[in-house]
Amino acid sequence: MIRDDALDALPVREALPRLTGALDAHGTAVLVAPPGTGKTTLVPLALAGLLGTGPARRVVVAEPRRIAARAAARRMAWLLDERVGESVGFTVRGERAVGRHTRVEVVTTGVLLQRLQRDQELTGVDVVVLDECHERHLDADTAAAFLWDVRETLRPGLRLVAASATTDAEGWARLLGGAPVVEARGTAHPVEVVWAPPARAVRPPHGMRVDPVLLTHVASVIRRALDERDGDVLAFLPGVAEIARVAGRLGGLGGVEVLQVHGHAPAAVQDAVLSPGQRRRVVLATSVAESSLTVPGVRVVVDSGLAREPRVDHARGLSALTTVRASRAAGRQRAGRAGREAPGAVYRCWAEAEDARLPRFPSPEIKVADLTAFALQAACWGDPDASGLALLDPPPGGAMAAARSVLAAIGAVDADGRATGRGTRLSRLGLHPRLGRALLDAAPVVGPDLAAEVVALIGEEPPRDYGDDLVGALRTARRGGDAYAARWRTETRRLRRAASESAGRRTAAGSARPAEDGVRDTAASGAPSAPDRKDTVRAPVPAPDVAHGTPGSSPCPDADRARDTPAPWSPPVPATGLLAGEDGRVGLVAALAFPERVARVDGGAHLMVAGTRADVGAASGLRGAEWVAVAVADRPVGRGHARVTLGAVVDEAIARHAAGALLETHEEVHWADGDVVARRVERLGAVELAVRPLTGAGPSLVRAALLDGLRREGFGLLRWPAGAVVLRQRLAFLHGRLGEPWPDVSDAGLHARVEEWLEPELSRARRRADLARIDAGQALGRLLPWASGEAARLDELAPERITVPSGSGVRIDYADPERPVLAVKLQEMFGLQESPRVAGVPLLVHLLSPAGRPAAVTADLASFWRDGYRGVRAELRGRYPRHPWPEDPATAEPTRHTNARLGR
Repeated sequence: MIRDDALDALPVREALPRLTGALDAHGTAVLVAPPGTGKTTLVPLALAGLLGTGPARRVVVAEPRRIAARAAARRMAWLLDERVGESVGFTVRGERAVGRHTRVEVVTTGVLLQRLQRDQELTGVDVVVLDECHERHLDADTAAAFLWDVRETLRPGLRLVAASATTDAEGWARLLGGAPVVEARGTAHPVEVVWAPPARAVRPPHGMRVDPVLLTHVASVIRRALDERDGDVLAFLPGVAEIARVAGRLGGLGGVEVLQVHGHAPAAVQDAVLSPGQRRRVVLATSVAESSLTVPGVRVVVDSGLAREPRVDHARGLSALTTVRASRAAGRQRAGRAGREAPGAVYRCWAEAEDARLPRFPSPEIKVADLTAFALQAACWGDPDASGLALLDPPPGGAMAAARSVLAAIGAVDADGRATGRGTRLSRLGLHPRLGRALLDAAPVVGPDLAAEVVALIGEEPPRDYGDDLVGALRTARRGGDAYAARWRTETRRLRRAASESAGRRTAAGSARPAEDGVRDTAASGAPSAPDRKDTVRAPVPAPDVAHGTPGSSPCPDADRARDTPAPWSPPVPATGLLAGEDGRVGLVAALAFPERVARVDGGAHLMVAGTRADVGAASGLRGAEWVAVAVADRPVGRGHARVTLGAVVDEAIARHAAGALLETHEEVHWADGDVVARRVERLGAVELAVRPLTGAGPSLVRAALLDGLRREGFGLLRWPAGAVVLRQRLAFLHGRLGEPWPDVSDAGLHARVEEWLEPELSRARRRADLARIDAGQALGRLLPWASGEAARLDELAPERITVPSGSGVRIDYADPERPVLAVKLQEMFGLQESPRVAGVPLLVHLLSPAGRPAAVTADLASFWRDGYRGVRAELRGRYPRHPWPEDPATAEPTRHTNARLGR
């Protein structure tokens, strides 16, 4: 019997006529409804005709998370007074509860994408509701784009609804062809905002790190809220580790039950959170509790203000979740949890002044996440560059290029970017393509059972207490009785079936349902569920992977033809005794998944094939291993290297096998340690495998190394006689003063024209000693402007010496190209009225004492004779009485001699 009283209490009911009218008129609609109004539960039931009005339709509701999908289905079944699997069912990866008469099916967006790839028309489905579209998960954006494409080209009668409590309604309306926006007014109870910033400074989050000071503060705010308010407390924290730490700080709460809810929590805990408690509760949750879930009894929300988003570290070739400030939209969603059933309060653990600086919405995953899985979806859809997809934000070009290179390397796409038969199989495994590749290629070598076990372990990183040794973690999971081990076993079974079916073998599951969902029918069985987490495994943007022969090309949408393609290419078994034991086979699977992370010990760290250095823990079982396949690594704060958090021991043979496309042997000639080094190097990416001296290196390689040496150490490597140095200075002066055709002889200028002035000497050189024999002055002479005839004016424009009034030829110092210097004894300049010039520039005259020491500096000789000479004469005449010191130097006779020599 339908629970009409509960249905009547849902505020979205008043918007149903406008929503159904919009769908009848346009076929699409954007529904904006506050939390708690019933958009997730009442709307699908009404659209399916299960409330006694409207035609019977089959409705698919797409949720971003498993826990939300299961909870929504159970709530709708309760409203109909039925069991899940009758009129309302759900499908998530690893579990399915759907019956023959199911009219509303709640699925994760990952499952919806799988179905769209198998059956573009979504045969039998009348309406698709994309719930919580404001979260901008990549799977949800992709599904929306595919659905719009289906509606535009194949099924104009397919109805689409984008639903959210806080979203860019105009953007979604535009994306869905000008869809009407239907807003439902909520009757949510008022929520008081309490600003509760920490009393002391908190370091901003970095990577996965959250300042313990903030976690301590959150725990204190929870205690404060329990004292000041009635009802249960729902606290939002960024991740599982932070939930555990805050739970540890809440010890001693008498009469209060502390629950931890997140995507990895056991199903029993998830179900307990969604049911009324017998005593007061504190629920510590990640963002899974932001939307689609009503936690009964909650009157208070404590918001840490943090969230986790995927980021790609291009510098290290790693990808991971990172802690960020939660958006204002997320803050509104979280606060709304406190007002679902009665007036409530939200304690925000930041200052009110900071609120306006928060981002409006979460970062769309398409802008910040690894796009390899997305690129494969697009290729299977027939749009390899995603240019024809209706997306709110286009994928970044660099991330898409990296993704396509990976897909091409693993044989998932052909040279034109179109999906191959292998790509089809990879897309249907419900895994990131990297993990799918490992499953398919490792199964023939290590067996499908072990391949499935290891891929399941890598796909959802095990708890830290499992250790960082992948082999040890696998054995712990096998014997473990914790929630992670239960999820791991469920996923292993799914992957084992997928690997077997992909190889052409059929399992006892038969073909009642296509294997790509990887689900089992548990309608009305009460079977245990899989944990909540997104159905597409996120993995880092990798370096180019190992190329494979591909079994031909077939578009993914043609499911029948794809199933007829040959079995995946089976790699030959690497020649290594390590595969005789389980340790080596585990390492092979990890290496096939992440070949660019195979690492060899190098000094105190391991150097990955991709060039990133990674450390293993001091007590790690991986320490001391020469080769390691790194499955998971993170980015510690303040550390220059990555840190291995999960890996396996391998050997060189496995490394060569897994990362074979990066194996190359080449001649390497370069400048190192002050000379040319020539060697033959065998490399696996950045890792040197073997080095041998190279004799007879190619002249072009040697020449390039010599030029590199000149760039790094300068042209001082050449021989510079005194005349060569002076010539370079004179040319620098003329270039600065007159410009062309006088050459630029700076280091940059000489490098730019090296072929003109340093050949053929450079072509004959083989090492540093040969450079030291090259006369730089003779070579520089080639740069003089001979063709124009200006070279003949060098001594006129920038003479090496100048004749002074005494008749002496005095050298000009061009070391400063802005102002050449003439250093000459004062008595030799008597009678000269103006300072001498070169190329129109007055020389800076250093007038020297009889002992050759500077007595005065002037660029205006006439002014010096008039004003400065008297002081110099008075100071020096007594010290040098044998030298002439006339009263009027401007008219005196210049001389190089003393008075005695002059006969005075």
